Amino acid sequence: MQSSLDKQRCITPGGESVHLVQLTDTHLCAEPGGTLLGMDTDRSLQLVIERVLREREHIDLVLATGDLSDRGSQPAYRRLQGYLQRISAPCSWLPGNHDNRQEMVAALGDGEELCVDIRAAGWQILMLDSQIPGQVGGGLGDAELSGLRSALERAAEAGLYTLICLHHQPLPIGSAWLDRQMVKDADAFWQVVDDFTGVRGVLWGHVHQEVEKRRGDVRLLASPSTCVQFAPGSVEFKADDRPPGYRWLELAPDGAIHSAVSRVTDATFTVDLESDGYE
Repeated sequence: MQSSLDKQRCITPGGESVHLVQLTDTHLCAEPGGTLLGMDTDRSLQLVIERVLREREHIDLVLATGDLSDRGSQPAYRRLQGYLQRISAPCSWLPGNHDNRQEMVAALGDGEELCVDIRAAGWQILMLDSQIPGQVGGGLGDAELSGLRSALERAAEAGLYTLICLHHQPLPIGSAWLDRQMVKDADAFWQVVDDFTGVRGVLWGHVHQEVEKRRGDVRLLASPSTCVQFAPGSVEFKADDRPPGYRWLELAPDGAIHSAVSRVTDATFTVDLESDGYE
């Protein structure tokens, strides 16, 4: 896997802090109205975006952290582009295990959505690719880890704080079936991260649930899907009846990260709670 962490994108925030919104695991199907465990994923995403627009007065960047299409469909990526245009902010995309990077690139064209080193005020936002094509679980590999170290060295030289984003979780979350899918070289990932005091947050998707932990000064955050949720603490696959949502983050000038999750509470959703999984 070849790293592209030397490609940079600069964003000018509207204030001293950097305001982010994370939308993850949208699972859009090839055609509008497609469902995942009975839930219309286009509808749920659009309701989440409507909530974002009501709640967030200013957004500097949208983070779309993987499993954006349920089966790597180019039409799904094009619809996602259209939905995200409702938010007047640039976007950054990551592939997840359900995504097809080639189809994603074809849909995005020459856009900057796949740039992986984003600079905004006193922050660096890194978008790591944890996809292993053909596998459900994640991994980074030597090239991505080497690129991560180089990017963090550049941030340290520039006096920047760093938020690292990826699709798969880099540590166990307490759901046995999901923890079998975490980043397989997570130990090597943390060996790099631990060498840089400027890293203040690690953010991921994949787990379809809210997670908030700490590792020293580093905040560890995962977020609800914009469609189906997974039940926390489950041994085997289990869907949850909690509604879709998103996460907002505020990256402060002093290196603090303020963040919370918001869910859609003014609509009803259908989900098959008896399902034993999906592909």
